[in-house]
Amino acid sequence: MAAVGFAGCSMPSYDRALWALRSWLDSWSGIGRIAVGMAHQGYDLQLTRYDEKGWRATFYTTGMEHSPTSATGTSVLLLESLQEAFECLRIADTDGVPISG
Repeated sequence: MAAVGFAGCSMPSYDRALWALRSWLDSWSGIGRIAVGMAHQGYDLQLTRYDEKGWRATFYTTGMEHSPTSATGTSVLLLESLQEAFECLRIADTDGVPISG
């Protein structure tokens, strides 16, 4: 989904619109929109929080938890874990090999 990929772009400090969009994507409302968008593309999202250690985000093919086409990302920040998982999906989509971040 373009929003997840966009959120990982470096942004000039003077561009308030880009910072506002990234802040929204890093909110529960924004994460919900990402989950809905990925569902429309055939993926379910599982989020797991590990105390102060951070987050794990995993995309699964819809209805296929533990599927070989899953992609996982981990980070202290929720949005960054989503970005890592999305990047794994993107790479797997281009070469057909699922990986974890």
